Amino acid sequence: MQRLFRPFSLNIRGMLREFTRPQVMGIINVTPDSFYAGSRTQTDTDISLRVETLLEQGADMFDIGAYSSRPGADDVSAAEEIRRLRNGLRIVRQTAPDAIISVDTFRSETARMAIDEGADIINDISGGDMDSGMFATVAELRVPYILMHMRGTPATMQQLTHYEDGDVTSGVLRELSAKVEQLAYMGVADIIIDPGFGFSKTLEQNYDLLRNMGIFQCFNRPVLAGISRKSMITRALGIDASQALNGTTVINTLALIEGAAILRVHDAAEAKQAIELTELTIGPAPLYSSISL
Repeated sequence: MQRLFRPFSLNIRGMLREFTRPQVMGIINVTPDSFYAGSRTQTDTDISLRVETLLEQGADMFDIGAYSSRPGADDVSAAEEIRRLRNGLRIVRQTAPDAIISVDTFRSETARMAIDEGADIINDISGGDMDSGMFATVAELRVPYILMHMRGTPATMQQLTHYEDGDVTSGVLRELSAKVEQLAYMGVADIIIDPGFGFSKTLEQNYDLLRNMGIFQCFNRPVLAGISRKSMITRALGIDASQALNGTTVINTLALIEGAAILRVHDAAEAKQAIELTELTIGPAPLYSSISL
């Protein structure tokens, strides 16, 4: 069995951080309506306890979101998103001062505030499409950027699942390639690739993408798998998100085999176990194959 994961580095707050194994990114939602109730935090105490739980489970970094991207979710103004995130970032930094923090936002205004308030990475579900100023902002801020594939908006994305020749992998690869080239031209050095499972893809397309996920290694950049408890699992098995932990672990393991460098998850302990068992099966990554961003 061929190992596709390669060690990578990211510039975090002016320091080059080396990662020699896949990382677990724990999800913290400071929202009342994210699709999985277990990730929602409404009070300062909730946020602090969530951080402590994820740390105990082995999370390597956190991703904080204040705007639910699930279809049908309420719209949230930029002012409200900023209010929620500012408070969430404060609590996370107090609870885990040295943690790597990603902020999930498609708004450049919010991204700028988040970095000013102590975040390290910007995670943009729209890949720059929902705010024309996002690419310039992350270039100016010189922070790592998670480039996710999506078409349209969360409200329209599932109407935009037609890919040329029916090949979702080639379509996603082509659309991300153009953006990686643009970001690199603008001086964004640290780009993390997210194929966007569940966004602008049918159930079958999600599994086609997973089956061919290794192709995204062509970017020579870390690849993030955001699959945790998503509808590609619940719909396939006829269950709800609260029952999807086992399915998530299976799919995360397949993503690891296909080279995933970061697992974005609700349940850090199980993701960490998947990494450990995958490494025992196919061996650790060779140190000479580091991705330098």
